[in-house]
Amino acid sequence: MFFRWLKQYMPRSLYGRAALILILPVVSVQLVVSVAFIQRHLEDVTSQMSSTLVRELDVIVSEAAAAKTADAALELMRPYLSAFEMDVKFVAPADVPDQDYIRWYDYSARVVRQTVRDSMPDLLAAVFHDNRSIQLYFQSEFGPARISFSRRSVTAAAPHQLIVTMVFFGALMTIIAFVYMRNQLRPITRLANAAQAFGRGRTVPYSPTGAIEVRAAGGAFLDMRSRIERQIEQRTLMLSGVSHDLRTPLTRLKLGLSMIDEEEAEPLLRDVDEMQRLLDAFLDFSRGVAEGEPEATDPHALVQLIAEDAQRAGAPVRLGEMSGEGTVMMRPMAIRRAVENLIGNAVRYGTCAQISVTLSEKSLRIRVEDDGPGIPADQRAESIRPFSRLDPSRNQNKGSGVGLGLAIVADVARAHGGMLRLGESDTLGGLSADIVIAR
Repeated sequence: MFFRWLKQYMPRSLYGRAALILILPVVSVQLVVSVAFIQRHLEDVTSQMSSTLVRELDVIVSEAAAAKTADAALELMRPYLSAFEMDVKFVAPADVPDQDYIRWYDYSARVVRQTVRDSMPDLLAAVFHDNRSIQLYFQSEFGPARISFSRRSVTAAAPHQLIVTMVFFGALMTIIAFVYMRNQLRPITRLANAAQAFGRGRTVPYSPTGAIEVRAAGGAFLDMRSRIERQIEQRTLMLSGVSHDLRTPLTRLKLGLSMIDEEEAEPLLRDVDEMQRLLDAFLDFSRGVAEGEPEATDPHALVQLIAEDAQRAGAPVRLGEMSGEGTVMMRPMAIRRAVENLIGNAVRYGTCAQISVTLSEKSLRIRVEDDGPGIPADQRAESIRPFSRLDPSRNQNKGSGVGLGLAIVADVARAHGGMLRLGESDTLGGLSADIVIAR
């Protein structure tokens, strides 16, 4: 449960995870070393030096106890003050601070104050102005006394140097390691970009670089890309060749049927026309997305042009919601063929079709809806397979095709790195077909 909760806060990019792997151990080690140094070494050294200070103060106080006046006490303490590098001065009660003064980050000062206060209850206040001097105020029989001495006598010199040095070199080495790691991750990023572009129908230049494992993965990707391109080319050539070869006998059949009586030739001509439509469907399927190169295209303008052409041809097509703005990298001819297939299905099985476009920062959605009988949810996956016909679920009176209409649309959507989604239209009540393409 904890790891599942933690996973949502983890970086998702390769660079972010690499940075976390580099920074987290360095920061953890520095925190552990800093805490151990402060609690063990710095605290122990400061406590020992503060105990020595307490003993020196006891010697000074014991020598001044025999004095009758403040001046006599100062005279008796002078040899010890000189030896201990201290300065004592009697002050007025108003000059005694109301409370101790210690900076919030001064850890060693708190250790010194606590050690002195535990051993000498007469301590009135402790002032740690800076890293050079300390002032302690005591209550004596001659009034408040202020003892000043160098801070170096109770704390280690520049105790922060180790922490500063550790943090500086830790950050420096982390930056160097990250720069090196970035150079190692760059070939992986290039491979991911090339694979993503190929999945969206674009072939970008790529050559394997980097470590041996990355080069092996890059070479495998290039081999896979070449095999897929050869397979697509062979499929296109095969279907195109078969379709073109069949056009010649079909043309001869039409010429032969034109010589006989029209009433006898009419059913045969319908069969020939049906065969012609099937061949056209084969050609569309064989071409796939091979026409043109991806280019920045305004989907709103493209869909509007498709709708206008369909309306001029007499199809009952209308435009729906057109949201968003911008361009998308796509093959306009392939997208046009896919949308026209959806429109053809919509007006074939329904009485009207509606086209809408939704463009966001991450995706493009082209939706075609109709008011026909639709496709049951359990048959939608089957309907987009090549040569699959589900006419009994639609309208048998409208005739039947070869079963490549939705397959062509799905093929075009996949070639653009997207997908074809079928659902129920909320607006018209029939089928809703969405071409979704990631930007």
